[in-house]
Amino acid sequence: MNDDAKLPIRLLHDRVLVRLDGAEGERRSSAGIVIPATASMGRRLSWATAVGVGPNVRSVAAGDRVLFDPDDRSEVELHGREYVLLRERDVHAVAAERVESDGTGLYL
Repeated sequence: MNDDAKLPIRLLHDRVLVRLDGAEGERRSSAGIVIPATASMGRRLSWATAVGVGPNVRSVAAGDRVLFDPDDRSEVELHGREYVLLRERDVHAVAAERVESDGTGLYL
């Protein structure tokens, strides 16, 4: 993640910049079967690592893993690497060592 810390970008409002954890091409099932990228599947959420957050983001910090819907995303390329730009409200879950239970998390 050291390359990600030097990104020439300052996120605004409630934006979250994430790096996808796995390749979006071929993948393997738990039994070892190769599933090609062209195989159609139902809607499936994806995990990614947050590399930057805007000033109004309350529940995600850089380094957290976030769960999001890949259909609700904007892709961006920085320094030859692919990233995804999300709004905080499009994040379904956060996996982090520190997870605060205070606050409702509601947008008013």
